[in-house]
Amino acid sequence: MDNLRYSDSILISRTANELYDMISDVTRMGEWSPVCKECWWDEGETPGEGAWFTGRNETPERTWETRSQVVAAERGHEFSFVVGGTWTRWGYTFTASDEGTLVTESWEFLQGGIERFEERFGDDAPAQIADRLESAREGIPETLAALKRVAESE
Repeated sequence: MDNLRYSDSILISRTANELYDMISDVTRMGEWSPVCKECWWDEGETPGEGAWFTGRNETPERTWETRSQVVAAERGHEFSFVVGGTWTRWGYTFTASDEGTLVTESWEFLQGGIERFEERFGDDAPAQIADRLESAREGIPETLAALKRVAESE
C-alpha cells in the first residue's frame, strides 16, 4: 500500500483569505464536495485548530457520518483536518498570485486508517483502501471545480 496520497490544484479568482474563509467554514462543505453533503461543528466547539466537527457523507451505496479534528488553521495559508483523529488527512493550501489564488486540495490515508481498515475489512482491506484512493482522485478535481464556480460567482 504505497502512495496513499493525492492532491490537485486550481486557480481561483479570489484572495487567499476569502477562499480560506470559505473552506474553513465546514458548514459550507456540502456546496462543493461530491460526497460530503453536510458538516457541523460538534457541540461546544468553535472553529479553529483542535476543534472537532461531524460530516455526513453520501454515495449511491451508502450514507455515513465521521468526526474530524482540525489540525491546521492558518488563515490564507492552510486549513486541514484529520478524519477520525488518525485515519485520513484532508488539507487545503492557498498560494496567492497576480491572477487570484492557487488552491491545492490534498488527501492522505494515514497509518491509523490502514490499521482501522485491516481490523474492519480483513483480507479485503487493500481493495477497500484502493477504492478510497480512487474516490479521492475522482472527487478532488470535482470539489475544486465546484469551489471555483461557487467562489467566482459570489
